[in-house]
Amino acid sequence: MNNSLRGSRTSAQIVASPCRRWMYGRGALIPRMGGALWLGVLLVSACARPWTKPEPTPEPILEPIRVSDAVGLGDPARRASTRLVVQGLDADQAGETERAQGSYERAVQVDATNPYAYLALARHHLDGSDIEHATHLIDQAAALFEAEGMREPRVGVHLIGLRGRAMQMSEEDADAALYLDRAAVMAPAVWGDAYLSAEELR
Repeated sequence: MNNSLRGSRTSAQIVASPCRRWMYGRGALIPRMGGALWLGVLLVSACARPWTKPEPTPEPILEPIRVSDAVGLGDPARRASTRLVVQGLDADQAGETERAQGSYERAVQVDATNPYAYLALARHHLDGSDIEHATHLIDQAAALFEAEGMREPRVGVHLIGLRGRAMQMSEEDADAALYLDRAAVMAPAVWGDAYLSAEELR
């Protein structure tokens, strides 16, 4: 045997040494046993730590998109269109639904690819109980956001919530609850009441 290894301890022996002292030292609780039996006792009785199920990681709460955050983005047509969407949301918040409708329609005329315009229009038509039109607008908004590479939870939470509200208004209660509950978990400050106001989207 190599003399350099005499008297040295392996890493396993070093790790086990506290348990060895407890098992074999002065005042030992258990007499010296065979290696295999000792190892079993060591692992199960002496050194094992109780296993506890880890707590689930809570889902992060989102700050959903707001139209006003996008006012300065894009080319001149997109910026002008988004400003019109903001004006429409202000009118909706003030209860001026006809003026809001006009602003949204002009926004689409200025930039027919602006997803914020369709999102705001969908919300507007749900408030007016035009469920079929609103559902079509939700689909358009989703397609345009995806085309712009904005398939992300901050956008998706509004699409999920609006779709759930449309289902709820269509008396599809079972499916509506799934969508609205999901939106509420993702963004409770906005969707906790199962409703997206013009101010919250603005």
